[in-house]
Amino acid sequence: MIAVRTPEAIAADFPILGKPTSRGKRLVYLDSAATSQKPQAVIDTLVTYYSEYNANIHRGVYEIAERATETFEAARVTLARFINADHREVIWTRNATEAINLVGYSWGLQNVKPGDVILTSQLEHHSNLVPWQLLAEKTGATLRFIPADDRGVLQLDQLDRLLDGAKLLAISHVSNTLGTITPLDRIVPAARRAGATILVDGAQGIPHLPVDVKALDVDFYAFSGHKMLGPTGIGALYGKRALLEAMPPFLAGGDMIRKVEYEHTTFNELPWKFEAGTSNIADAIGLATAVDYLTALGMDWVRAHERELLAYALERLAPLESRGLAIYGPKDPALVSGVLSFNFADVHAHDLASILDTDGICVRAGHHCTMPLMEKMGWPATARASFYIYNSKADIDALAEGIEKAARVFKI
Repeated sequence: MIAVRTPEAIAADFPILGKPTSRGKRLVYLDSAATSQKPQAVIDTLVTYYSEYNANIHRGVYEIAERATETFEAARVTLARFINADHREVIWTRNATEAINLVGYSWGLQNVKPGDVILTSQLEHHSNLVPWQLLAEKTGATLRFIPADDRGVLQLDQLDRLLDGAKLLAISHVSNTLGTITPLDRIVPAARRAGATILVDGAQGIPHLPVDVKALDVDFYAFSGHKMLGPTGIGALYGKRALLEAMPPFLAGGDMIRKVEYEHTTFNELPWKFEAGTSNIADAIGLATAVDYLTALGMDWVRAHERELLAYALERLAPLESRGLAIYGPKDPALVSGVLSFNFADVHAHDLASILDTDGICVRAGHHCTMPLMEKMGWPATARASFYIYNSKADIDALAEGIEKAARVFKI
């Protein structure tokens, strides 16, 4: 049975959260959509690797090299189990962006033809938009977009029409700007009927929601480790085995080969076919520790905790709406995952974030790598508070008090 822990007890596992800011304030970290903090267990894993068995993998026959290889491949198994995949279907990448580009180059250039349609949405992060723009330019395909309304909710009444002729559906699991959860249970079956291959950008999904790639019935699922308690510089691509086996390598070099001759190369089997060069060994092992941490908490608990925090935040901030606080996105916690985007009166988002920073409150301000969405909505920027497992209602109270301080500073 999973032991229920309080957010305060969880926060104690994260060293950075116990350290005051340079101004002597308690650190209130509300920017986990950009990157999550790391528990001591993950930090210890990295130190242990580098101090006890730092060696290259898949090559050495000496003791520490064999330990490194075994631990690295065990990390892949841990990650595969977390998303209900076969370990041969999990490809290590640097991050979700690289995983999406891998599909764009390896699968896309081989399968997308002139006149084909690539369907995405108006909520996408640049990393799930720019690669498809480039693929469309190279292949003569057409980009289409599932529209979003002014709340940031995808409008699916014309979905079958938009999917007509679609070779690829590439869509985020959760919007990084608004936290909107994509209704994959409606979109994926429609894409299947249309014969489209399905890629999900899970960078904001897997840290916050239970993910079962078989139940979702997606062909590819891309994600980053650093948003789910893991180190930076490590991510993964899940791909259905038949698709991955048919795809050519994305990068070429050591470790992705079986045999090299002067005139010909035979490539390795899955998953190593896509992992050229020395892998990010330490951070893959660290990500497995992060997955173990989340598994011990339970992803259902993670989701329930964030819904509770969002509901409390909407209630706590409601009185400020009459003074000019504009909260964007759906206001139903069932439709949102851990993100609150807002502006306050005529205060620029960067100025608001700076005021909050004086009290140790960390929020992101800007376009959040969704410039087309910002332009569509008419927002020059937004401030974004994003919650995770170590946040508590006291952090929401601090945010509200920080915005009230900004009102005094700017005489609102």
